[in-house]
Amino acid sequence: MQHWREYLKDEEGTQALGASLARVLTPGLSLHLRGDLGAGKTSLTRAMLHAAGHPGRVKSPTYTLAEPYSITLSGQTVEFMHFDLYRMGSPEEFIDAGFREHFGADKVCVVEWPEQAEGLLPPADIDVFLCIEGNGRGVELRANTALGASCLEKLHFSPNL
Repeated sequence: MQHWREYLKDEEGTQALGASLARVLTPGLSLHLRGDLGAGKTSLTRAMLHAAGHPGRVKSPTYTLAEPYSITLSGQTVEFMHFDLYRMGSPEEFIDAGFREHFGADKVCVVEWPEQAEGLLPPADIDVFLCIEGNGRGVELRANTALGASCLEKLHFSPNL
């Protein structure tokens, strides 16, 4: 499967990557964002949403665990679900909250802290690993499915642009 690694020297690099990812989003896509606190998971998601046309505020769903947004992809309105599972007490809370129902062919799902629902969360099409490296961030994208690989094949990103 596709694999991609890059160094983002600043916040603008994270925003540019989010904008590039927004251009390859497709209904049915699930992205799992992994990394320590402050690694840029919410910043990346916010940049994706704004680049995909969401005009309003994008808040971290740290306490609500999930925030729905409506975006347009190729002329089609698509639900974009942003999950932040950091504060979940157990993986079963994911099922009890009915979150599994939000995954499907007509939605895009971005999950921060997917390890909190290990074994119950639908698998990621793309795993995104973020880590703090010096003054910037290291980012690695790994496609796990044909849909994820197709998206990464279309991804055009240069951190120097």
